Amino acid sequence: MTEMPEYAVRPIGRVESPLVDLSTAPRQGDEGAPPAWLVFDPAVRDGLSDLAPGAELLVLTWLHHADRNVLVVHPRGDVSRPRTGVFSTRSPHRPNPLGLHRVTVVAIDGLRVQVRDLEAIDGTPIVDVKPVLGPVSER
Repeated sequence: MTEMPEYAVRPIGRVESPLVDLSTAPRQGDEGAPPAWLVFDPAVRDGLSDLAPGAELLVLTWLHHADRNVLVVHPRGDVSRPRTGVFSTRSPHRPNPLGLHRVTVVAIDGLRVQVRDLEAIDGTPIVDVKPVLGPVSER
């Protein structure tokens, strides 16, 4: 295999959440995640200018507690399920531990955006935010 270049990803913010323990955090946001805040770096302030309550976003995070050497897991940590390659799962443990979270904006307070359905734990770095797009005819 040809050597691939490495890429630097810098956080643009962090998650503030009452979730602090990986073992008790929900596996998906719609499984009981409490409201959380996305707290952005002032350098990206202008990127937040068109966000509004009710907007659906995809938040990309860096799952900083993940094991980057894992390639096969039991889905959802359930050992009764067959071992599966991480690229067929939502496991946080993977070579590049990017988290993908579909959330809804609840409130905005300057550099702080409150969202619901975010299962990321407190302190998780945010690397990007993108809108959820509807059908092509709605764009």
